[in-house]
Amino acid sequence: MKYNLCIFDLDGTLTDPKLGITKSYQYALSTFGIHEELDNLTRFIGPPLRDVFKDHYGFQASETEKAVAKFREYFSETGLLENDVYPGILEVLTQLKDRGATMAVATSKVKIYAIRILKHFQLDGYFAFVSGDEMDGSLTKNGKGEIIRIAIDDLDTEHKMTAAIIGDRKHDILGGRDVGIDSIGITWGYGSRTELEEAGVKWIAESIDDLYRLITG
Repeated sequence: MKYNLCIFDLDGTLTDPKLGITKSYQYALSTFGIHEELDNLTRFIGPPLRDVFKDHYGFQASETEKAVAKFREYFSETGLLENDVYPGILEVLTQLKDRGATMAVATSKVKIYAIRILKHFQLDGYFAFVSGDEMDGSLTKNGKGEIIRIAIDDLDTEHKMTAAIIGDRKHDILGGRDVGIDSIGITWGYGSRTELEEAGVKWIAESIDDLYRLITG
Protein backbone atom coordinates (compact mmCIF):
# COMPACT_ATOMS: atom_id res chain seq x y z
CA MET A 1 0.00 0.00 0.00
CA LYS A 2 1.39 3.40 -0.99
CA TYR A 3 -0.94 5.06 1.53
CA ASN A 4 -2.10 3.00 4.50
CA LEU A 5 -3.88 5.93 6.19
CA CYS A 6 -6.56 7.28 3.85
CA ILE A 7 -8.35 10.42 4.98
CA PHE A 8 -11.45 11.16 2.92
CA ASP A 9 -13.35 14.39 2.50
CA LEU A 10 -17.13 13.82 2.66
CA ASP A 11 -19.08 16.30 0.50
CA GLY A 12 -18.21 15.97 -3.17
CA THR A 13 -15.92 13.02 -2.54
CA LEU A 14 -17.86 10.20 -0.86
CA THR A 15 -21.34 11.64 -1.37
CA ASP A 16 -23.01 14.11 -3.70
CA PRO A 17 -24.75 16.60 -1.38
CA LYS A 18 -25.78 19.05 -4.09
CA LEU A 19 -29.52 19.23 -3.46
CA GLY A 20 -29.39 19.39 0.34
CA ILE A 21 -26.59 21.93 0.60
CA THR A 22 -27.78 24.25 -2.16
CA LYS A 23 -31.34 24.26 -0.77
CA SER A 24 -29.95 25.01 2.70
CA TYR A 25 -28.01 27.98 1.33
CA GLN A 26 -31.05 29.13 -0.62
CA TYR A 27 -33.19 28.93 2.52
CA ALA A 28 -30.65 30.87 4.60
CA LEU A 29 -30.12 33.60 2.01
CA SER A 30 -33.86 34.10 1.51
CA THR A 31 -33.99 35.31 5.13
CA PHE A 32 -31.95 38.32 3.95
CA GLY A 33 -34.05 38.90 0.83
CA ILE A 34 -31.42 37.28 -1.42
CA HIS A 35 -32.67 34.82 -4.04
CA GLU A 36 -30.19 32.46 -5.65
CA GLU A 37 -30.88 29.70 -8.14
CA LEU A 38 -29.69 26.34 -6.83
CA ASP A 39 -27.16 25.88 -9.64
CA ASN A 40 -25.47 29.14 -8.64
CA LEU A 41 -24.83 27.73 -5.17
CA THR A 42 -22.92 24.58 -6.09
CA ARG A 43 -19.62 26.52 -5.87
CA PHE A 44 -20.19 26.74 -2.13
CA ILE A 45 -20.12 22.97 -1.59
CA GLY A 46 -16.95 22.36 0.40
CA PRO A 47 -15.86 25.64 2.01
CA PRO A 48 -16.77 26.41 5.64
CA LEU A 49 -20.20 28.03 5.94
CA ARG A 50 -19.04 31.18 7.64
CA ASP A 51 -16.46 31.85 4.94
CA VAL A 52 -19.15 31.71 2.26
CA PHE A 53 -21.46 34.21 3.97
CA LYS A 54 -18.62 36.59 4.88
CA ASP A 55 -16.52 36.40 1.74
CA HIS A 56 -19.20 36.15 -0.94
CA TYR A 57 -22.09 38.10 0.56
CA GLY A 58 -20.22 40.56 2.76
CA PHE A 59 -22.11 39.59 5.90
CA GLN A 60 -20.95 41.03 9.20
CA ALA A 61 -20.42 38.75 12.20
CA SER A 62 -23.99 38.91 13.52
CA GLU A 63 -25.48 38.40 10.06
CA THR A 64 -23.14 35.49 9.43
CA GLU A 65 -24.22 33.73 12.61
CA LYS A 66 -27.90 34.26 11.74
CA ALA A 67 -27.29 32.87 8.24
CA VAL A 68 -25.46 29.82 9.62
CA ALA A 69 -28.34 29.17 12.03
CA LYS A 70 -30.86 29.38 9.20
CA PHE A 71 -28.77 27.09 7.01
CA ARG A 72 -28.69 24.50 9.78
CA GLU A 73 -32.40 24.91 10.44
CA TYR A 74 -33.10 23.46 7.01
CA PHE A 75 -30.08 21.19 6.76
CA SER A 76 -30.46 19.40 10.08
CA GLU A 77 -34.07 18.41 9.37
CA THR A 78 -34.21 17.92 5.61
CA GLY A 79 -31.05 18.80 3.67
CA LEU A 80 -28.85 16.36 5.55
CA LEU A 81 -30.25 13.38 3.68
CA GLU A 82 -30.87 15.07 0.31
CA ASN A 83 -27.67 13.35 -0.66
CA ASP A 84 -26.40 10.32 -2.62
CA VAL A 85 -23.33 8.09 -2.39
CA TYR A 86 -21.25 8.36 -5.58
CA PRO A 87 -21.19 5.23 -7.76
CA GLY A 88 -18.25 2.98 -6.95
CA ILE A 89 -17.53 4.43 -3.50
CA LEU A 90 -18.82 1.42 -1.57
CA GLU A 91 -16.78 -0.90 -3.74
CA VAL A 92 -13.50 1.01 -3.36
CA LEU A 93 -13.97 1.39 0.39
CA THR A 94 -14.54 -2.36 0.66
CA GLN A 95 -11.43 -3.08 -1.41
CA LEU A 96 -9.29 -0.74 0.67
CA LYS A 97 -10.59 -2.18 3.93
CA ASP A 98 -9.81 -5.68 2.68
CA ARG A 99 -6.26 -4.53 1.87
CA GLY A 100 -5.84 -3.37 5.47
CA ALA A 101 -6.04 0.39 4.94
CA THR A 102 -6.97 2.56 7.91
CA MET A 103 -9.58 5.08 6.83
CA ALA A 104 -10.97 8.30 8.30
CA VAL A 105 -13.27 11.12 7.26
CA ALA A 106 -12.14 14.74 7.59
CA THR A 107 -14.85 17.25 6.73
CA SER A 108 -15.51 20.94 7.23
CA LYS A 109 -19.08 19.90 8.05
CA VAL A 110 -20.04 19.77 11.72
CA LYS A 111 -18.98 16.37 13.08
CA ILE A 112 -22.40 15.31 14.37
CA TYR A 113 -23.93 15.91 10.93
CA ALA A 114 -21.16 13.95 9.22
CA ILE A 115 -21.71 10.99 11.54
CA ARG A 116 -25.46 11.02 10.83
CA ILE A 117 -24.85 11.03 7.07
CA LEU A 118 -22.32 8.19 7.23
CA LYS A 119 -24.65 6.08 9.37
CA HIS A 120 -27.64 6.76 7.12
CA PHE A 121 -25.76 5.56 4.04
CA GLN A 122 -24.13 2.68 5.94
CA LEU A 123 -20.65 4.06 5.34
CA ASP A 124 -19.74 4.44 9.01
CA GLY A 125 -18.34 0.91 9.33
CA TYR A 126 -15.50 1.71 6.95
CA PHE A 127 -14.06 4.56 8.97
CA ALA A 128 -12.04 4.33 12.16
CA PHE A 129 -12.46 8.03 12.94
CA VAL A 130 -14.61 10.96 11.85
CA SER A 131 -13.13 14.44 12.18
CA GLY A 132 -15.39 17.43 11.68
CA ASP A 133 -15.94 20.98 12.77
CA GLU A 134 -17.55 22.28 15.97
CA MET A 135 -20.83 24.19 15.78
CA ASP A 136 -18.96 27.46 16.27
CA GLY A 137 -16.63 26.86 13.32
CA SER A 138 -13.56 27.03 15.55
CA LEU A 139 -11.70 24.16 13.88
CA THR A 140 -11.92 25.54 10.34
CA LYS A 141 -11.17 29.22 11.03
CA ASN A 142 -7.67 28.74 9.59
CA GLY A 143 -8.55 26.22 6.89
CA LYS A 144 -8.97 22.48 6.96
CA GLY A 145 -5.55 21.53 8.34
CA GLU A 146 -6.69 21.21 11.96
CA ILE A 147 -9.53 18.86 10.98
CA ILE A 148 -7.04 16.61 9.16
CA ARG A 149 -4.49 16.83 11.97
CA ILE A 150 -7.04 15.64 14.53
CA ALA A 151 -7.71 12.51 12.48
CA ILE A 152 -4.01 11.75 12.07
CA ASP A 153 -3.25 12.29 15.76
CA ASP A 154 -6.06 9.93 16.75
CA LEU A 155 -5.19 7.10 14.37
CA ASP A 156 -1.43 7.41 14.06
CA THR A 157 -0.11 8.70 17.37
CA GLU A 158 3.50 7.89 16.47
CA HIS A 159 3.13 9.24 12.92
CA LYS A 160 4.54 6.09 11.36
CA MET A 161 1.83 5.61 8.73
CA THR A 162 1.87 7.03 5.22
CA ALA A 163 -1.17 9.28 4.92
CA ALA A 164 -3.02 11.01 2.12
CA ILE A 165 -6.03 13.32 2.06
CA ILE A 166 -8.55 12.57 -0.70
CA GLY A 167 -10.86 15.40 -1.69
CA ASP A 168 -12.45 17.47 -4.43
CA ARG A 169 -11.68 21.06 -3.39
CA LYS A 170 -8.63 23.23 -2.78
CA HIS A 171 -9.43 23.27 0.94
CA ASP A 172 -8.58 19.56 1.12
CA ILE A 173 -5.33 20.00 -0.77
CA LEU A 174 -4.22 23.04 1.22
CA GLY A 175 -5.18 21.34 4.48
CA GLY A 176 -3.05 18.34 3.56
CA ARG A 177 -0.15 20.63 2.75
CA ASP A 178 -0.50 22.35 6.12
CA VAL A 179 -0.06 19.04 7.97
CA GLY A 180 2.61 17.70 5.63
CA ILE A 181 0.80 14.85 3.87
CA ASP A 182 0.18 14.03 0.22
CA SER A 183 -3.10 14.82 -1.49
CA ILE A 184 -5.21 13.06 -4.07
CA GLY A 185 -7.69 15.28 -5.86
CA ILE A 186 -10.78 13.69 -7.40
CA THR A 187 -12.65 15.11 -10.37
CA TRP A 188 -16.20 13.83 -9.77
CA GLY A 189 -16.87 16.42 -7.08
CA TYR A 190 -17.23 20.21 -7.14
CA GLY A 191 -13.68 21.46 -7.63
CA SER A 192 -12.10 21.74 -11.08
CA ARG A 193 -8.80 20.20 -12.15
CA THR A 194 -7.44 23.76 -12.37
CA GLU A 195 -8.46 24.48 -8.78
CA LEU A 196 -6.78 21.31 -7.55
CA GLU A 197 -3.60 21.91 -9.54
CA GLU A 198 -3.31 25.53 -8.41
CA ALA A 199 -3.62 24.34 -4.80
CA GLY A 200 -0.63 22.05 -5.33
CA VAL A 201 -2.30 18.65 -5.50
CA LYS A 202 0.08 15.67 -5.61
CA TRP A 203 -2.13 13.32 -7.66
CA ILE A 204 -5.43 13.57 -9.53
CA ALA A 205 -7.89 10.69 -9.87
CA GLU A 206 -10.28 10.87 -12.82
CA SER A 207 -12.17 7.76 -11.75
CA ILE A 208 -12.71 5.35 -8.87
CA ASP A 209 -10.25 2.95 -10.50
CA ASP A 210 -7.65 5.74 -10.64
CA LEU A 211 -8.21 6.45 -6.96
CA TYR A 212 -7.70 2.82 -5.95
CA ARG A 213 -4.54 2.60 -8.03
CA LEU A 214 -3.09 5.80 -6.59
CA ILE A 215 -3.78 4.71 -3.01
CA THR A 216 -2.49 1.17 -3.34
CA GLY A 217 0.48 1.92 -5.56
